[in-house]
Amino acid sequence: MSQLVDSDDTTPLLGDDASSDDSQDEDYKSRWRSIRVMYFTMFLSSVGFTIVITSLWPYLQRIDDSANASFLGWVVAAYSLGQMIASPIFGLWSNYRPRREPLVCSIFINLSANIYYAYAYLPKTNNKVHMLLSRAFVGFGAGNVAVVRSYVAGATSLKERTSAMANMSACQALGFILGPALQACLSFIGEKGVTVNILDLQLNMYTAPAFLAAAFGIINILLVLLVLREHRVDDHGRHLRAINYTSEDRVDISEETEETIDQVAVLTSNVLFFIVMFIFAVFETIATPLSMDMFAWTRKEAVLYNGIIICGIGFESILVFVAVKVASKRVGDRPVLLAGLAIIFIGFFILLPWGNHYPKIQWADLKNNSLVSRISEATIASNSSLEPTGCPYEQTWCQYTPAIHLAQYISSDFLIGVGYPACNVMSYTLYSKILGPKPQGVYMGWLTASGSGARTLGPVFVSQIYTVLGPRWAFSLICGMVVGAIVLLSSLYHRLIAFSVRHGRAAE
Repeated sequence: MSQLVDSDDTTPLLGDDASSDDSQDEDYKSRWRSIRVMYFTMFLSSVGFTIVITSLWPYLQRIDDSANASFLGWVVAAYSLGQMIASPIFGLWSNYRPRREPLVCSIFINLSANIYYAYAYLPKTNNKVHMLLSRAFVGFGAGNVAVVRSYVAGATSLKERTSAMANMSACQALGFILGPALQACLSFIGEKGVTVNILDLQLNMYTAPAFLAAAFGIINILLVLLVLREHRVDDHGRHLRAINYTSEDRVDISEETEETIDQVAVLTSNVLFFIVMFIFAVFETIATPLSMDMFAWTRKEAVLYNGIIICGIGFESILVFVAVKVASKRVGDRPVLLAGLAIIFIGFFILLPWGNHYPKIQWADLKNNSLVSRISEATIASNSSLEPTGCPYEQTWCQYTPAIHLAQYISSDFLIGVGYPACNVMSYTLYSKILGPKPQGVYMGWLTASGSGARTLGPVFVSQIYTVLGPRWAFSLICGMVVGAIVLLSSLYHRLIAFSVRHGRAAE
């Protein structure tokens, strides 16, 4: 990790000659208040996404019985496609205008889209299309992640950067925990829930989380409007005049801005981040269908149990972020990223099916047989809550692919819960250091778009491969991708260094 000479967290901020220590201290406090608003924005964004992720599949099945696992992949991907389109737009906007503008606009789109999602059951036809569109708009609003990360990168010194990025990722992980936890709590409302006729509203275990996410959005807008201020510092922590207002505010920062960014390192960082996000998108998309197929869980059980598991991963992630801050100071950012990729590989390798135990086959699709039909109709009549469980018969791999054991599933979750957060925070930290002191809105927009592209393709990939070929092919291909990422990082290891180190102003 880079060590800057005479750099610490209390470096005086550059200002007018008449500036007093009090004004410098107030600038410092205001800067960190604004950074903490960005932490909270990231937290709420994460909650807004994960609060519905475990119930997405059963909600889709409930409102449109023509939807299958392949369409689920498109619904999950729609969020990331929207985010991929929006990220560069919001990033560019934030480079030239106050960050409040793209932040408030994006959060408003996000909360409106959550309300749309909650009402996706209302149309008489094409409910699955309405769900897909609502998730796309939720994702478009989530394009503000580029603004958040570029703000934190520009408002922290090189020495502060890893800690700030780790804190932001910890807030994201905390949202990752609380989202599924809130969904698990709201699952006790049940599928019927409460009907509010005057609003044509069904408030149940599927729609309540979306309304809660919209309420979080209102809180987020108020914080951005009332607390956020523009701040920008150089790699040494010295205050620079913000460029986000008008042309007369823009000043010549230093000769640093004339020095070039290593575009090979930028491209490599984007590719590595794409792979990391692709892998995690596969993991989060497949969790609910895989557990329902392998363990014969009902929709409600899948939402509850996966919510609990994801909460556990989230708590684990926070511990990882603390460990990452310590480890990066001792060994550097790149070794931590490499170790994270190796742990992810082990996690997916463990998840490969083995043994002679096969999953329970779901018999629901055989009900056209007259005998089975009569039995099933009689059973359903006596118990209206019955739903078919197990691996669907039309997925032919269910008949010859060994079942994945619950111990395998939990062990894989644990390892991916260690590897992914380490790779995530190190990817952003390295990238922001490679970019140096220049405004990072557009570059962070492209990195976020790269991750969103991965989250678009990942669910589509896994839903198609998993549905047709099964988990053995899906997870084998993922293992191959992780090996490719390790080879790429190893071969370009020497290029992934901080801007200041590359130009000789700091020691590595």
